[in-house]
Amino acid sequence: MKAYGSLPEGYRVIAEIDLQKNKKQMILVNGLALVIMVLLIAVGHGTVPIGTMFDMESGVGLYFLRFGALLAGTVVYMVLHELIHGAAMKSVGTKKVKYGFTGMYAFAGSEDWYDRSSYLYIALAPVVLWGIVLAVLQPAVPESWFWVVYFIQVSNLSGAAGDLYVTWRCMKMPADILIKDAGTSMKVYSAE
Repeated sequence: MKAYGSLPEGYRVIAEIDLQKNKKQMILVNGLALVIMVLLIAVGHGTVPIGTMFDMESGVGLYFLRFGALLAGTVVYMVLHELIHGAAMKSVGTKKVKYGFTGMYAFAGSEDWYDRSSYLYIALAPVVLWGIVLAVLQPAVPESWFWVVYFIQVSNLSGAAGDLYVTWRCMKMPADILIKDAGTSMKVYSAE
């Protein structure tokens, strides 16, 4: 796995993915995120009724503490998700990672090109890492805190809809592709 600082001879753009400006792609990815979210909430509700999140029997203070922890945990998770993308980029040789937030998406990007295996590693690293961490943490919290951790897991999996979409698209392309990820837009190059 390797990052390329320049595009090799003979490569040309074969696809562009722009989750910010391409309305069709944006709707598709956000629709996928919504489907994942609804399915996961249904699964979670089958495990622990969602009403436990809103239970005030243990006190109003604990009720608001759970919501505060959920809000803070989600924000921290979003930052950590992008930092993992950046760490994955650096681990394959990227010198400089750009981070940002567009109002719709948080992102990590760079000026480098990545081969398919490197890019799939970069795209999937956060969802896999945080999926495992949150799955291990889930049984360790009391039932009254189930939904705090589970909603962060829902954010992890549904929020990775763009990463999953790009992964799916890249898997259908020629083996020699190189991907340049600017954050919310990607250009895919191939010599074939």
